[in-house]
Amino acid sequence: IDFDLLLENIKDLNSLVGEGISQIEHTPRGARLRPPDPLPLTLYQNGIVVGSGAFQPYQHPGTQQCLQDIMDGYFPSELQPRFPDGV
Repeated sequence: IDFDLLLENIKDLNSLVGEGISQIEHTPRGARLRPPDPLPLTLYQNGIVVGSGAFQPYQHPGTQQCLQDIMDGYFPSELQPRFPDGV
């Protein structure tokens, strides 16, 4: 795994969804700016953890698909149902 390229692709994906750009959140007394909630991705020598999920070893087909999606410049397909606009 080319971790440098993986991190570069993650940064590119983050910029696509407006990293650092706050969203308008309506409140009972008006509105306020709210930064988007991050979804942590923790990389280990032998696997990953997405958000507060379970450890996923690199050999697992789902993990390989997740990393391949990122390397291809796409949001991981496993996250698309939960975050249709990106995360």
